[in-house]
Amino acid sequence: MPSPASTENIIEALSIDCVIFGFKDGRLDILLVKHAEGISAGKWALPGGWITYGESVDDAAKRLLKSLTGISDIYLEQLKAFGEPNRFPEKRVVTLAFYALVNEESYSLIPGFTASDAQWFNVHDVPDLIYDHNQILDFGYKHLKHKVRHEPVGFNLLPAKFSLLQLQELYEAILETKLDKSNFRRKLGKMKLLINCKEKQKDVSHRAAALYKFDKRIYVTLRKSGMVFEL
Repeated sequence: MPSPASTENIIEALSIDCVIFGFKDGRLDILLVKHAEGISAGKWALPGGWITYGESVDDAAKRLLKSLTGISDIYLEQLKAFGEPNRFPEKRVVTLAFYALVNEESYSLIPGFTASDAQWFNVHDVPDLIYDHNQILDFGYKHLKHKVRHEPVGFNLLPAKFSLLQLQELYEAILETKLDKSNFRRKLGKMKLLINCKEKQKDVSHRAAALYKFDKRIYVTLRKSGMVFEL
């Protein structure tokens, strides 16, 4: 795989951009980087860059994300190609957007390569981004809202063990709506997706809640069945 700093053999008409959603303290965030050089220096953007002739698009996405933010070893899913003729100044560039969900507390951000900074931003408080990155982010957020209704979401956004309140807060943050607690838990129960860990939260200022984890076998079955989770 080419080094991050190498400019040899890059495909100048094709780039990668990563839409990385994170969740923390009941808040849905998006990962952004500040460019340190080039025509967009000092501006915020989705993590991304150029693909080289010697790597696959999947490898390019992983390389760029790690070199810009320090995040690695996550599953990146292709989202969509964006190719409006004037989306990039000076020349025609098509970008392939990748998408991922992560638990922010599992990763330390280490800006590098062409990024001077890397930060999590609330999805509802995002600065003006370069090129068409706000549009790419909007598309990714709509995709996430659709996804959450068609398959269980939480494996990557929540800790391995979580409370039902944490799970509900995740869905509320994504869907931008307040959910009825009793109704939400009843529908979760019908799916038989959760395993009671027989443990309770520790070191909390409120009454300790029971902890749960996802049943991965049921999760895979529900995904294959095209489950619709009507909230």
